[in-house]
Amino acid sequence: MQNAALHNPTQDTSPSSDDCNIQSPQLNEEYGFQNIIGQSKKMMEMFALVDKVADCDSTILLNGETGTGKGLVAKAIHRKSKRANKPFISINCGAIPENLLESELFGHVRGAFTGATSSKLGKFELADSGTILLDEIGDMSSDLQVKVLKVLEEGEFEQVGGAKTIKVDVRIIAATHRDLSEEVQKGNFREDLYYRLYVIPLMLPSLRERMSDIPHLTSYFMEQSN
Repeated sequence: MQNAALHNPTQDTSPSSDDCNIQSPQLNEEYGFQNIIGQSKKMMEMFALVDKVADCDSTILLNGETGTGKGLVAKAIHRKSKRANKPFISINCGAIPENLLESELFGHVRGAFTGATSSKLGKFELADSGTILLDEIGDMSSDLQVKVLKVLEEGEFEQVGGAKTIKVDVRIIAATHRDLSEEVQKGNFREDLYYRLYVIPLMLPSLRERMSDIPHLTSYFMEQSN
């Protein structure tokens, strides 16, 4: 379900007076939070924090269960940033086979592999001057993690099969449903990349942690259906 908010260990299970008449879905859209529906305290905190961090270029790590709205929050951050008029490129690192993901991220030159009949720009190059969302980065292989780390540290990369170094100016937002600190302990995720990503962490809770937003979501989807 389309939702997003900040982590709070206290479950938001009932409406309070502070949840009423704060912000309608229409106002959410007016202020750049399209399709993020909710009026709970956690939502207000999330909106305020996005406002604070959107205009800096620091890397942001979005963590939360599947369906908590990580992609929507990433788009909101981009729309409210100084890069808003530049490209927003999203790629799901867990949905693309490992042997194709490198080409999708960095592009390839003609003849780099069987079937590469022409050169192709990668997502990083397409996102130059804008924002890239690396969704489900926790599913990325160790080899590719090294190459993403190079982009974070040096702002450059090479295409698959290419020798030319390409420089880009890209703001990176990473998202995952995994606990990356736990993955680091297991040896599945590079510690140096983890700390490069963990500059501004945002934990997005599930809907069960902000149940007072259910009436607003119900109303929104009923209006869409009608």
